[in-house]
Amino acid sequence: MAAECSLFLFTSEAVCEGHPDKVCDLLSDALVDACVSADEDSRIACACCTKAGMIMVLGEITTSATINYEAIIRDTLHEIGYDDPAKGLDYKSVNIIIAVEERSPAIAREADVITLEQATTSSRAVVFGYASDETEDALPLSHLLAASLVMRLTEARKARTLEWLQPYGTVLVTCEYSLTMTRIIPHRVHTVVISIQYCNAISSEQLREGLMDQIVRRAIPEKYRDDDTIYHFSPLDHLATSGQHVTGVTGRKLSTDTYGGWAPHSGGGFSGKDAANMERSGAYAARWVAKSLVHAKLCHRVLIQLAFAPGVAYPISLHLNSFGSGVCVSGKSDSELLEIVRSNFDLHPSSIIRDLQLLRPIMFDATRLGHFTPALQAATWEVSKALAY
Repeated sequence: MAAECSLFLFTSEAVCEGHPDKVCDLLSDALVDACVSADEDSRIACACCTKAGMIMVLGEITTSATINYEAIIRDTLHEIGYDDPAKGLDYKSVNIIIAVEERSPAIAREADVITLEQATTSSRAVVFGYASDETEDALPLSHLLAASLVMRLTEARKARTLEWLQPYGTVLVTCEYSLTMTRIIPHRVHTVVISIQYCNAISSEQLREGLMDQIVRRAIPEKYRDDDTIYHFSPLDHLATSGQHVTGVTGRKLSTDTYGGWAPHSGGGFSGKDAANMERSGAYAARWVAKSLVHAKLCHRVLIQLAFAPGVAYPISLHLNSFGSGVCVSGKSDSELLEIVRSNFDLHPSSIIRDLQLLRPIMFDATRLGHFTPALQAATWEVSKALAY
């Protein structure tokens, strides 16, 4: 009997550096990196919010480093490309409000490392990791292509290949898939939507030609594009002058930061948190576990859940779902795959920080390039572990 096969569409979103929520993520992680660069024992839990002409930083930071918050914020905005009030933000004149205090001594102390066996986390966290063999990078194709389009938009803007591009932008990519037994197979790109902030002196024809030639054809492999692929380029003309006129807050783009909607995500964002916070480090570890299982050809795809509790030295739960693909690929049940995970990965909070080398100033680049992407060379969690079983 032929395997049951069903076609379906799935859409993933990605946002450019200049999207207001992503601006806040980048500002928060610029502060994390600045603290960790000077003092790897820094404890950071900060967030940013923005509106046209204003940035507010708030939260708790404990560090021995001397940090010029305002200078970091202005430099980061400049790097993103906000250098003109007409864009909504200007790094030179933006109003910056700092509302930062030291972390609670009890929370900071709980996160300190005593020994690998005793070290605990101060944070509650329920995190997820996902991997799928539909691409070489073990990421969902719709998510990977959306992220690739955003990266290409940023490259073209900063290199002035398309001089009319401005920092704000969002992308949607819809892919057509089939589900055969336990495997998801991507076939083609169904729809691409690119909504950007741009100089309104250009015509719609120039906009379409530039985006097709310099962005789409360079970011989406030809094998996934066909004559039936639908393109929408800045369908709302008001985006030409909007951009940073909308409000942004740290941690609101969880779907784009993780797997493009293909897997659950934690209730808290990654940015603005140091490595001792398991909402961030635990999510990186869960991805490491999932990708290692898929690359070992133990399953087609897998979802990992880790749960951490304050003061507890090991995850209070570890859940694995291979969607039935473990048995089909390797003959391993989910219970057997779970035992492989337990015997190959030390998931104590301090062991995660040590094994993934998270006490480095890499958080800004993780947010800028994508937390789960081959573009981030410093992402140790994207290097699959050789498994013994």
